[in-house]
Amino acid sequence: MAKTDGNGYTILFATIMVVVVGGVLAGLATGLKPAIKENERFEKQQNILYAMGVNENVQGEGGVNFIPTDKVEAEYDKYIKEAYIIQSGKITQSDEAFTVDMKKQSKLPKNERKMPLFVGEKDGQKFYVVPMYGKGLWDAIWGYVALDDNLVVQGVYFDHKGETPGLGANIKERYFMDDFTGEQIMSKTQYSGITVAKGNNDPKNERKGDNKVDALAGATITGDGVSAMIKSTLKNYVPFIQDFKTKA
Repeated sequence: MAKTDGNGYTILFATIMVVVVGGVLAGLATGLKPAIKENERFEKQQNILYAMGVNENVQGEGGVNFIPTDKVEAEYDKYIKEAYIIQSGKITQSDEAFTVDMKKQSKLPKNERKMPLFVGEKDGQKFYVVPMYGKGLWDAIWGYVALDDNLVVQGVYFDHKGETPGLGANIKERYFMDDFTGEQIMSKTQYSGITVAKGNNDPKNERKGDNKVDALAGATITGDGVSAMIKSTLKNYVPFIQDFKTKA
């Protein structure tokens, strides 16, 4: 009978377990990859539609309620009419816009980045949905903003990787995102963006022409990250959206 109390047996047993468990996990990862990709696609569609105001939120106060995954693909096809990629000052209609990885693009030189733009229609109104990617306090933040022909915000969606719960993580709460609806990104004829402002003195967010929304308490750096993300991203899209309006 082989001895099982020696170091050699322990090392052999550990090696076999690592190989077996590693093989099982690799097999699971491979088998689950299509489902993971499908869920990522559904989530992206939900986020884009949410920024357009296509969601299952109840009127007034409440939480964030997306279109369910069993319905979102059909709703996305219904509301999103065109997709474009902007690169090196040129805009091209392309279905590949949906698959552009904003994290990877953010690491490229600006003149090489691919900037997706989604054009949707709802209730007879045209929406231009822009994806955004930036930096919060601890890690990445991202989102979508929907603009109309007049460059007025019609809705947003924000998310994050690791902001502080109860503070910066609240950028994905409905009460914060709702404040952006109706805000203007232009100041007269000049691009301004939107600032998440501390001490804005507009608690009901009634001043929609000041290019500001109230900051989240205790989340100054995350708020600054949202401001920077919006300003740096949208300025690159303004000329193209204005061109759409002129051609229309």
